[in-house]
Amino acid sequence: MSWITLAAFGQFLNAIVAILDKYIVSDEQALPRPFVYAFYSCILTGFWAFIYFLGVIPGLTNLGFPSYEAIQAPTLNVVALSFLAAYTFFLALVSMFDALKHADASNVMPIIGSVSALSAFGMSYMFLDAQLSANFIAGIIVLSAGTLLVAQTLPKVDVILHVVHSGLFFALHAITMKGLFIETSFDDGFFWSRVAFVLFALSLLLVPAYLDKIRSQTKNTTKKAGVIILVNKVMAGVAAFLLLKATDLGEVSVVQALDGLKFVFILIIGMVFAHWLPDSATDRDTRPAVFFRKLLFVVVIVVGFFMLFA
Repeated sequence: MSWITLAAFGQFLNAIVAILDKYIVSDEQALPRPFVYAFYSCILTGFWAFIYFLGVIPGLTNLGFPSYEAIQAPTLNVVALSFLAAYTFFLALVSMFDALKHADASNVMPIIGSVSALSAFGMSYMFLDAQLSANFIAGIIVLSAGTLLVAQTLPKVDVILHVVHSGLFFALHAITMKGLFIETSFDDGFFWSRVAFVLFALSLLLVPAYLDKIRSQTKNTTKKAGVIILVNKVMAGVAAFLLLKATDLGEVSVVQALDGLKFVFILIIGMVFAHWLPDSATDRDTRPAVFFRKLLFVVVIVVGFFMLFA
């Protein structure tokens, strides 16, 4: 299935993004406050509307690139779903960044992925009347179990609350986006959701306390951190587009379950590039026994991935 391939590649990019996110929120010279980083993430995500300009190039629309010709005046349902998507995405990011600030990515991301996958699985039945085959259901369960088993070193209680909250809202965001695509079309829904992301983020500036927090933190950000954040959010935008396209073409619960692949890539990247990555971007526990235990659980994730094709 081509949409599963899109989702898998999107998760590879998300693995790189997660490692950079961990570095950014852990570096006091970057953007240590999750709220501020989530604000800029929403702003930069909105600029992905420029991809519609590529639709004028002959042949690219056949490859899945959106086109301005498909954009229509939004209905009340489209506006509501777009802003709900922005709201859920922002809250999920704040909780995820806060958890990454206090725990390793390899412990945080698997729990978020498991909660998100299982929540999306239940929500798809409640809100989208989804019908999945037995193989898909088994694959989702195995993927979710594998990602949960990976997080053997459980974070503190307050961090667990953040990762559970993040997983729930990432699932709700995915369900909302799927509902938006059903309500209109992918091209139209993607465009108005990006507009809503920017407008929602800018509305935060109307609150004096938020404005002061964003302004002061921005002044303390180094140019190097700014470049890293920009590159990271560009990759995050590409990953989001691929995952949303996969969501539009396939089953939202399966796309969410494939979040487990992100940990596989995080583990591999951390192992191969450990000498070049800063300490704040890699796991604190690099003992061989810990690595091989996590590798064993990765096998469970891979089995679940291939069960989706059975």
